[in-house]
Amino acid sequence: MSTSPNEPDNTTENQSEMPLVEHLLELRNRLLKMVLATLVCFAAIYPFANELYLWLSEPLRDLLPEGQMMIATDITAPFFAPLKLALVVAVFAAIPVILYQLWSFIAPGLYKHEKRLAFPLLATSVVLFYLGAAFAYFVVFPLVFGFFTAIGPEGIVELPDISSYLNFVLKMFFAFGVAFEIPIATILLILSGATTASSLAAKRPYVVVGCFLIGMLLTPPDIISQTLLAVPMWILFELGVLFGRMVERRPDAEAVAADSPGSSNGK
Repeated sequence: MSTSPNEPDNTTENQSEMPLVEHLLELRNRLLKMVLATLVCFAAIYPFANELYLWLSEPLRDLLPEGQMMIATDITAPFFAPLKLALVVAVFAAIPVILYQLWSFIAPGLYKHEKRLAFPLLATSVVLFYLGAAFAYFVVFPLVFGFFTAIGPEGIVELPDISSYLNFVLKMFFAFGVAFEIPIATILLILSGATTASSLAAKRPYVVVGCFLIGMLLTPPDIISQTLLAVPMWILFELGVLFGRMVERRPDAEAVAADSPGSSNGK
């Protein structure tokens, strides 16, 4: 049976829609696996949520004067604060599975030279985020909490609230974790052609000022925590420029031809 030229071709339409539907189904399945991995980690971590909170609050509790302790000003805080912490830690623990699922979803659409760089950059970004959080806990927290507990006026009893403390440290973890992603962001800017390593190096004075401005916005209003965030950001920027010089070399003509969309070996 022939069709009129003015009638829609349903066969062609279905063929064009199927790849999109398949991609959406694959994305849904991988998102479900990410959520399942997070829930499994949460189920394993939650029984130790109280001990985990004690470990997290140790940098502050060790600096409180003798006889003083943390308190809960909300009747639900003793339950929800450890619960929230356990959920955040579960997401952190599930990052390798989340990373693998993301990689499996995007890898088929990448060229060979993109695959060689994409997975190392993704894995390195996770490691750098962990390093930023560890730097905040082991280096920044003792100095910041020591500063705050030492400048209080006489006669003021310090009784930190457990929910306020958790919100504060999670904000610091996020700030330092994101700050430690600067080398990855720098390399991606260079690889995308948005800028060059030489151009970034020429803007170094502005970057230094920007690091201190970001440190001022993301950390408490004290010079210690601001400097402890700004200086690593500057160092990480320099590392990003250094590695950017290594990866901004253009591939030779043969590599470009092999990775071109029309090449059978491109993917």
